[in-house]
Parts: sequence; C-alpha cells; structure tokens
Amino acid sequence: MLLGKVVGTVVCDQRVQTMAGSKFLIVEKVDYKGEPCGGYEIAVDAVGAGTNDVVLYTLESSARQTGITKDRPVDAVIIGIVDTVELSGEAQFQKVPIWQAPPVRF
Repeated sequence: MLLGKVVGTVVCDQRVQTMAGSKFLIVEKVDYKGEPCGGYEIAVDAVGAGTNDVVLYTLESSARQTGITKDRPVDAVIIGIVDTVELSGEAQFQKVPIWQAPPVRF
C-alpha cells in the first residue's frame, strides 16, 4: 500500500462497459509527512475521496481485490482516506477537520 494525495480527476465519456460508473482520480505519490515524492497514478476511487485528500492506495493485482474493481482492468485503486500518520508515537501528518479548513472561494 502507498500514500498519495488526490490532485485531479480524469473524465472519460467513452470507456469499457465494466468500468461504467467508476470515478478516476489523479494521485500524486507522497511520503509519510504528505510531501510529494515524485510521480503520479490514475486510480479508481473506491471510498469517495476528493481533491487534496491524502489517501491510501494499492497497485497491480491488489487493486483488483475490492468489490468495485474485482475482475476489471484496474492497476490502481484508492482504498482509504488518511486521517493521521504516526511514526514512533509522533504524528507526522494530520488531516485538517472541515471546520478548520479555509473557506472555499468561487
């Protein structure tokens, strides 16, 4: 399993029938502190992740083990939204609660 940050979406009007209804997200690889460490993956979202969420994702054959990806042509799937990363008893990453997030401007 790997850590990543959702940085965008991919929209496909035409896709194979088995992938109908799937949401594709662009995931930037990050380290345990949430800092970019190089590279991106396109992953199927199995948990309702959104832009700027730090997520746990898996690749290759493990990506085809969820209910929505079983027996489908998937190389990466998001399997969790990270709340906290702790290392040696010290929090390295902490998700900002929605009530503490900066306001959204349109």
